[in-house]
Amino acid sequence: MVLFWKYVAILFKSQMQYRTSFWLLTLGQFLVPFSAFAGLYFMFERFGQIRGWAFDEVALCFAVIHMAFAVSECFARGFDSFSTLVAGGDFDRLLVRPRGTIVQVLGSKFEFSRIGRLVQSTLVLAWAVSRLSAEWSVLKALVLVLMIVSGVFIFSGIFMLAATMCFWTIQGLEIANIFTDGGREMAQYPLNIYKKWVTRFFTFVIPFGCVNYIPLLYILDKGNGNGLMSLLSPLAGIAFIIPCLLVWRLGVRHYRSTGS
Repeated sequence: MVLFWKYVAILFKSQMQYRTSFWLLTLGQFLVPFSAFAGLYFMFERFGQIRGWAFDEVALCFAVIHMAFAVSECFARGFDSFSTLVAGGDFDRLLVRPRGTIVQVLGSKFEFSRIGRLVQSTLVLAWAVSRLSAEWSVLKALVLVLMIVSGVFIFSGIFMLAATMCFWTIQGLEIANIFTDGGREMAQYPLNIYKKWVTRFFTFVIPFGCVNYIPLLYILDKGNGNGLMSLLSPLAGIAFIIPCLLVWRLGVRHYRSTGS
């Protein structure tokens, strides 16, 4: 972890060498998600509710997913751009260093401008919490934090799986965006508004349901949500990173240098 934070400090200093560009990018990341939130607002303004979900409730779901995605994009961006390391032969240098490849790939790139998206999502979260009529407790606050942490692990795991495919394909596959950007757009709504097969896939395969549905039922006092299940479901989302790490190790063992 000491090495990881050294990577963070070095890359932050390098990005701050172009401060105007950095702050403009950060401002853009702050403003762009408002278009998605505005679309959400106008949809509820027109229809009032979606399958029993009110605007304030979906806004909470929206904020949690976008916060998780912002943190993942900031700190796991090295996996998203991993194909350049493989295609250029730079991954060879990582293998001969006396440190794990995961830490080195994580430390190869950070997108600190994503703090703009994080700030925007935090503001939406604070607004949604202030508007909700649910009775808050320490347990509910803990579940909310675990929802965000679980989302970070899920998105980071998807980035890792997409990067692992580069060991065989060399170039990154655009299909991975279905589960990153597409997953973000899908998971900003409660899962039960979709078809059953979609709900099952994104609960038992890619566990977004452990972030934006099961714990949400408990926080909002909807359905049969209970505290124990709501605590365990985000932990299941966090555990999603384990098979991703195993697949990554398999990919590293099968790596063949491009000779670049």
